[in-house]
Amino acid sequence: MLHARWTLVAALRLMAAGLAGLLGLALVGLSAAPAHAQGLSGAAPNIAAALEVEGPLAPGGETTLAIRFTPVSPEWHGYWSNPGDAGLGMQVEWDLPEGVSVGAFEYPTPGRLLIDGLMNHIFEGQYAVLAPLRLAADSTVEGPLRIAGTAFYLACTDEICVPEEAQIEALVVIGGSDSAPRDASFAQYRAAIPPLLDAPATFEQSRGLLRLAIPFPENANIGQPHLFLGEKDIINYSAPQGFSQVGDTLVAEIELAGTGEDPDTLSGILKMGAGGEDARGLRFNAVRGEVPSGGRTIMARDSTLPSVWLILLGAFAGGLLLNIMPCVFPILSLKALSLAKAGAGPTEARRDALAYTAGVMLATVALGAAMLALRAAGEQVGWAFQLQEPGVVVALFLLASLITANFAGVFELPSVPLTRGDKPASSFATGLLAAVAATPCTGPFMAAAIGAALLLPVSVALAVFAALGLGLALPFLLIGFVPALRTRLPRPGTWMGTFRKLLAIPMGLTALALAWLITQVGGHAMLLIAGLAGIAAVALAFVFHRRQIRALVWVASLGLVAALGVVRASDAAAEHDKQSAASLLSPRAFSQSALDEARATGQPVFVWFTADWCVTCKVNEGIAIEREATREAFDEAGVIAIVGDWTVRDAEITEFLTRQGAAGVPLYLWYPSGGAEAQQLPQVLTPDSLVNLARQSQARTPARLPDQPPPAE
Repeated sequence: MLHARWTLVAALRLMAAGLAGLLGLALVGLSAAPAHAQGLSGAAPNIAAALEVEGPLAPGGETTLAIRFTPVSPEWHGYWSNPGDAGLGMQVEWDLPEGVSVGAFEYPTPGRLLIDGLMNHIFEGQYAVLAPLRLAADSTVEGPLRIAGTAFYLACTDEICVPEEAQIEALVVIGGSDSAPRDASFAQYRAAIPPLLDAPATFEQSRGLLRLAIPFPENANIGQPHLFLGEKDIINYSAPQGFSQVGDTLVAEIELAGTGEDPDTLSGILKMGAGGEDARGLRFNAVRGEVPSGGRTIMARDSTLPSVWLILLGAFAGGLLLNIMPCVFPILSLKALSLAKAGAGPTEARRDALAYTAGVMLATVALGAAMLALRAAGEQVGWAFQLQEPGVVVALFLLASLITANFAGVFELPSVPLTRGDKPASSFATGLLAAVAATPCTGPFMAAAIGAALLLPVSVALAVFAALGLGLALPFLLIGFVPALRTRLPRPGTWMGTFRKLLAIPMGLTALALAWLITQVGGHAMLLIAGLAGIAAVALAFVFHRRQIRALVWVASLGLVAALGVVRASDAAAEHDKQSAASLLSPRAFSQSALDEARATGQPVFVWFTADWCVTCKVNEGIAIEREATREAFDEAGVIAIVGDWTVRDAEITEFLTRQGAAGVPLYLWYPSGGAEAQQLPQVLTPDSLVNLARQSQARTPARLPDQPPPAE
């Protein structure tokens, strides 16, 4: 009966997966099944099964059984106890002596296989499932004990499924002691079984979602989680899963399947890590109970994010706006004028435009991929994370200094592709440079897009970074492909030399800003000396090769910068603290506890996140934040100011930015009086935007006597 029941269930599952025709052949094979394991036509199994015993078994005790599954080739896979939308879990029909029992099987952490919208929970490669084998205390069995059974399971590739069965048996030694020899393979089998949490999880069904609260330390690295539910027909297996961290509780939200199933208990496996061999899991049991809301978003469901197309459009628009940045505009301008000077024809113009676009998009996608990889590994990083590393800043300073000298006509470097304006290599290198130079800041549209990318699947997130690069490359791409735009470029003339030297001014300011930034993020004189020694070595090598006096003057200037930089690096941290304290708003340093304490007062709170390498941040601070009018309005309204300085990597700030859906700075938050939730302000502030907010807050605050305490929350 069990064999017939199993065959019927297999048929239903396989029909759901669109494999009814193949199932008919499988049933023909099963009707003449021999005693040993067999596949579709009585041949050797595609996944072999073998029964193993860990050690001896004493009356009243137990040992462990393992069924080890070994595919004949890598394309075959087996199934977890809950196979998902298609497939079939293993079943065993035991033939056991009296007084012997086998408990429930424990499985390793499964993987996922999505085919045509059907989610399967599978095992690839060799794997083993474990179960306790028990012998009754009053058993009088003697000699080796024969344990036998028939295992029914499914072996599948991406294209075909074959129901298989295996006659499994093993001999168990009766008696023995704890020191008796045991099968060493079981240590490896047991290590693959996810441990069971010692505290129960809780769950609820709400608004079409299954919500689970699983105990999980807040500071632990969870990577990219996925939840496998042991009970069938409860959730939509292929639906995106959402995860958030609320203190030491991980909250999972999964779309319900709509079957109406509502059990009193649940169980499953929480898979963590980036997948593959690095994936690990935790088993849990859950009961009905309260599930918290809010917290830090780790992975969002699609329904909680804007449309992917809107995210891509935001990234594209944000990249387009980056072209007006002072460190990008000179590069773009010089590259465009190089086309006019070279008199490039349509073919050459299109070739250079494509090469430039390729360089930009390669850089943005590579930076995005590096950020995603670091975050998956548990690092708290955001956009422009590389500018928080002193070594990277030194390298950018070197590059900006050489480009400034090149623009100023101090020397020409034939070996640098940037100087060969009519070559594809130059356009590609210029694209790389423009993308790297644009990373210090986010802008309108771009911040929300990158923040959403951190919560999307990797493939979609990389598409967001590619859209950012396409937006950044669009102006030069249009110049290359639209002849009308090229004809509007100024005609070549002597003025171009003067214009080139003028472009050295913003690039030089960029180099000086990077030199100053080294002292802010480095704090080690030796690091700065090493970077500037590299600059001197490159320039001196050129001097000896070309013997140009102007280059020697340039090296001397760099030496002066080096001396000043070393002096500043010795007290960089103290100077940075002094600058923060000198703010007109007298802000508190950001921490979650400081924010909570400020909000508990019931007064309005203004929080801004900035960095010394962020141009937009500094412009906003000069225009809207560090103003006497803002300070006076804040004093009158009792506004508490808090600043988060992200110049140097700060895990707490990065985590808070991610929670707000921001991947970088600037970020401005306004908490109205009375402890209301935050209002996220635009990334470009107007001179009176903060003044008006403070006055509106003051107008809404009820008047009270000077000696009257503030209202309790």
